[in-house]
Amino acid sequence: MAGTDSTQATLAQTSKTGGPAIILVKPQLGENIGMVTRAMLNNGLTELRLVKPRDGWPNPAAEASAAGAIEVLEKAQVFETTEEAIADLHKVYATTARTRDMTKPVAVPHYAAKEMRAFDQFGQKVGVLFGPEKAGLHNDDVVLADTVISVPLNPKFSSLNLAQAVLLIAYEWFQQGVDVPDEELLLGSSPLATKDELLNFYKRLEAALDESGFLWPPEKRPNMVRNLRNIFQRAHLTDQEVNTLHGVVKTLQLGPRVQKSPKKQ
Repeated sequence: MAGTDSTQATLAQTSKTGGPAIILVKPQLGENIGMVTRAMLNNGLTELRLVKPRDGWPNPAAEASAAGAIEVLEKAQVFETTEEAIADLHKVYATTARTRDMTKPVAVPHYAAKEMRAFDQFGQKVGVLFGPEKAGLHNDDVVLADTVISVPLNPKFSSLNLAQAVLLIAYEWFQQGVDVPDEELLLGSSPLATKDELLNFYKRLEAALDESGFLWPPEKRPNMVRNLRNIFQRAHLTDQEVNTLHGVVKTLQLGPRVQKSPKKQ
């Protein structure tokens, strides 16, 4: 999905630390790093840390695939070891799809994001570790984390590419900081019709249907009228739409009209 408006403010302005640092441990392809920065900026995250990127840094391929998220690339920090990359953090999460033979809390992304927000509100810096594209995090990296984030996916195919994994975690983080309704009705320039406008239309429609013989027999008319009104009630009609429907009823009442062909010059 495309959609960028640089004039808009970031929705999640409730972070005290700027959000979790995204830490890519030994990333392989610059293209993947670029796509990660795009996923980060989609969700208001800008702190990228790279541990020993295979092809060095900076990487022109990363800029090409960042799709405008250059501010994240320009601020990226490079470290030689995972220990150095997490040294200033208070809480570290490790993402992995594989079962590890170690005792460690495991959280789904939604719960981990809520926990991250709680740490953030107290000014505690948080980071999330992501492993190399080919094999994921090594156990020596996982052991440095406080909590493992595990995504409940199809057990027969739970592999995610690097940018997908970052997007999933970053999205959950972002959603914890925004207050957006689950659903809203976009009306454009036309407001919703008032009940008086709707009732006026219903009466006109029902009169036309009485005249045409549709609302027959009389004993079924009340239920038919209720059904028709419910149909239009669920549509959340605007005043412009009601005016259009008035025109439809009027045209049907007038009957078919012969369309005149334009005169030939």
